[in-house]
Amino acid sequence: MVIMRPFRGLRPTNEMAEAVASPPYDVLDSDEARVIVQKNPNSFLRVVKPEVDLPPSLDVHADEVYDQGAQNLARLETDGVMVQDELPMFYIYKQVMGEHQQYGLVGCVAATDYENDRIKKHEFTRPDKENDRIRHIQTQNAQCGPVFLTYHDDEAFNTLQEKICANTPAVDFVAEDGIGHTLWVVDAAADIQSIQNIFGGVDHLYVADGHHRSASGTIIAQRKREENPDHTGNEEYNYFLAVSFPKSHMLIQPYNRAVEDLNGLSPQEFLAKVGEKFEISESANPSPQSLKHISMYLNGKWLGLTPIAGSYPVDDPVKSIDASILQENLLSPVLGIHDPRTDNRIKFVGGIRGTQELEKLVNSGKFQVAFSMYPVSMDQLMAVADSGNVMPPKCTWFEPKLRSGMVVHKL
Repeated sequence: MVIMRPFRGLRPTNEMAEAVASPPYDVLDSDEARVIVQKNPNSFLRVVKPEVDLPPSLDVHADEVYDQGAQNLARLETDGVMVQDELPMFYIYKQVMGEHQQYGLVGCVAATDYENDRIKKHEFTRPDKENDRIRHIQTQNAQCGPVFLTYHDDEAFNTLQEKICANTPAVDFVAEDGIGHTLWVVDAAADIQSIQNIFGGVDHLYVADGHHRSASGTIIAQRKREENPDHTGNEEYNYFLAVSFPKSHMLIQPYNRAVEDLNGLSPQEFLAKVGEKFEISESANPSPQSLKHISMYLNGKWLGLTPIAGSYPVDDPVKSIDASILQENLLSPVLGIHDPRTDNRIKFVGGIRGTQELEKLVNSGKFQVAFSMYPVSMDQLMAVADSGNVMPPKCTWFEPKLRSGMVVHKL
């Protein structure tokens, strides 16, 4: 059973929320972020990507960068742009992207639940990325980027959420990318208690996006626990910021691939080798219409790839994922990409960019072949996490992204 804890959120005033809330730190590069903050000095990018206020020549991992982020966060609070709520509470965060809507609960989850695998993971983390997040949290003494969690739907919570969201929201705006963001404050004591009771009956939460943020939040808790001789377990550092969405609300987009060369093969030789493990069809839809179908762009044409029976273990939750099938039967043996995490010949392209981006890469001549994937399902993701395994790299692309700065958890 998981712990869901209310907290005193630091958040923009209702009038400033649209200006402050920003894309997360990892979807923009520094130059793109600098352009945004020039137009909008209150953008939360100044907190999550504080190098925007420093010379471009400075290493983004220099101490000055982390210190600048802490100064920028403090300034937003000092200037009254962001205000901390007086009492612990929850928040409901709604996002709208086209026809898709998702409602998430903003609260704090326990580092002990992460340690005990009640918060399940499906990706490996990298120490360098963990350390970057740790330094941000330590310097700012706050968690500014929420972890994106999911869970099996709970009808009791769905009913409570509908009741809460029938009220007037505190924040409601459409961002420059056309995605709507709405926030309700849950401050009624009875509703807060009901939420805690409901999640007390939830067996597991699953990390959808934010594995490095959840790992770093847990490491911070462990360090502070060891440093505090009067540790009780109730301190704020024992919890990290998360937005939890029911499984039925989740939208996973594909994570596509492009490869620079054919590993010394001619197109004909390449297709002959691919045909050993895949049935190849002509004139395929650029976007596969179901699992176990992959579309391949080669020589200006889209071809369909269907794995031949027996080419993968059907009952293995990891090896039966389309990305694993492609990796084990084509990328590694045919194209020589044995470790897609480190091989510079492969480029991963988020599905939000569309198949046109794959065509553009190949047509430019910089890449020779591209693969369009069908999105991983939530059932597949949860099955992998439940098995204690991890997904192949770059399998899931969640949209819409959570805005940073909507609510901050101060430690």
